[in-house]
Amino acid sequence: MRLTFDGDWTATVTDDPLRSVPRFDFPGQCLRIAEYADVEEWQRFLGETFGSQEWLWDAPDELRFDRADRQLVGAGFRLPYECAAAEDSARVPATPPVRPGGLRADEARDFRLEVATELCRAPGDTVLTCLRDTEVLDEPLEARIGIAPNVALLVQHGTVVGWSLTDPVRYLTTGFAAPDPAPPSPAVRRLFTECLDLVTEPLLQDVKDRDPAALARLRAADEALRAQREDRHRADALLSLVGNLVEDYGNR
Repeated sequence: MRLTFDGDWTATVTDDPLRSVPRFDFPGQCLRIAEYADVEEWQRFLGETFGSQEWLWDAPDELRFDRADRQLVGAGFRLPYECAAAEDSARVPATPPVRPGGLRADEARDFRLEVATELCRAPGDTVLTCLRDTEVLDEPLEARIGIAPNVALLVQHGTVVGWSLTDPVRYLTTGFAAPDPAPPSPAVRRLFTECLDLVTEPLLQDVKDRDPAALARLRAADEALRAQREDRHRADALLSLVGNLVEDYGNR
């Protein structure tokens, strides 16, 4: 299968997905799939690869390829701030199944990968599906390409129209740190859903408007995260963003 990006840039699907463990940077609201562990390594990684990347005021999603063999070596996706309506989330198709695979660029030049704008949440947030727009749901998907563990690109008419992350709680972390390899606790799974409500629209706007009910939920989540005794790495990842919202909107 050949995929088209940015109008005329193409890549061919291979049999070699990335082996890096995904890192869901909750305070940064982004997903990273690569081996770099800090800002310096990330900047060096960008200099040694080509593809789609952030540049000055432009912040597209990232797919990075090795300059020598043109194989996919890393990816980065931004989580949309807008939650799709429940009826649209329910329309996300279950087929086709994920097929593990990588990408090989057909030529070594940069391109631009548009960020997703709609966040579709499965019940219990077991899967987050991020789409270019909800019109994608009007037609079947052509393929799901599993480019990394639990991460898939969604393909329609030969074009990537979104991506998905299965079991997102498992990969919660901050910055470039690796996620906790232990399974998430049930309490943190529940808190993840509440925190995701609070940091996305429409509830996020209620928080910014200092709606009393929204602020009560924000403070309750903050207190529950601080009191959480197990699974601290994931709880701290959630608290990094929720705590900032409390400081900005919940203490006045």
